[in-house]
Amino acid sequence: MFRISGNELEEEPPEALSMSWPKGARKRITYLLVAPIIFPLYLTLPDTRTPRGKKFFPVTFIGSIVWIAAYSYLMVWWATVVGDTSKIPAEVMGLTFLAAGTSIPDLITSVIVARKGFGDMAVSSSVGSNIFDVTVGLPIPWLMYGIIYGQPVEVNSVGMVCSITILFLMLLFVVMSIACFRWRMNKGLGFTMFLLYFAFVAVSLMFEYDVLICPF
Repeated sequence: MFRISGNELEEEPPEALSMSWPKGARKRITYLLVAPIIFPLYLTLPDTRTPRGKKFFPVTFIGSIVWIAAYSYLMVWWATVVGDTSKIPAEVMGLTFLAAGTSIPDLITSVIVARKGFGDMAVSSSVGSNIFDVTVGLPIPWLMYGIIYGQPVEVNSVGMVCSITILFLMLLFVVMSIACFRWRMNKGLGFTMFLLYFAFVAVSLMFEYDVLICPF
């Protein structure tokens, strides 16, 4: 939140988290939906937005990483169970539901910084997070698995080479789309990005279900 002081725009200090029952039907529905996630954090992590909790910021930082790991494990586990029950391959679950679920924090971060007027930061955050996932998020678990079990991790996916090729083509189309909109983030660019994403998912699923055969 921001407030105007004189001729300058100052950012108001964030309010501490409150678990009290809100007013209004919409806020109450939101409260019930997020309570299972927020309540454990409220009980275990000091709120650094309060004067008392500021000195415990290392505990909050480390605890947040632990909770992210726990929630990520549960999300992957539940997605695997849903996929097995619905007869959906693991590759498809990872390409759709898990990919969308892990991108929600990036979405929230991009929205926050974009509202503050930092459009470049919003774009670089999305690009940087994906590069971090590929170059750090994947190699570290594979490295730990190899050290512990002494054997490599096998990755089996139909049309992997073609999917990577499509990924590079999508990157080219994204850059071309941004250039066509004169490097401005607007509704037309957002709609174009949605179309490109759905096209990528559709083609990738065709490779997974052998509708299209990858020659490599």
